[in-house]
Amino acid sequence: MADKGGMDKAKGKAKEVAGKVTGNREQQVEGKAEQARGEAKKLRGKAQERAREARRSMPEKPTDPM
Repeated sequence: MADKGGMDKAKGKAKEVAGKVTGNREQQVEGKAEQARGEAKKLRGKAQERAREARRSMPEKPTDPM
């Protein structure tokens, strides 16, 4: 998942356009769903990266209160 959803978005867009050209409503809907899946992967990747950054910025061990 190195591209974080970019490939799903591109394939979905191609499928949606093909559906429009051929008049295939089901294919259009499938394409839109695939684009949404790609966007979800992209957002998940961003959230994971933010979590990694937050973990890196935290001190390794808590300080002893006493």
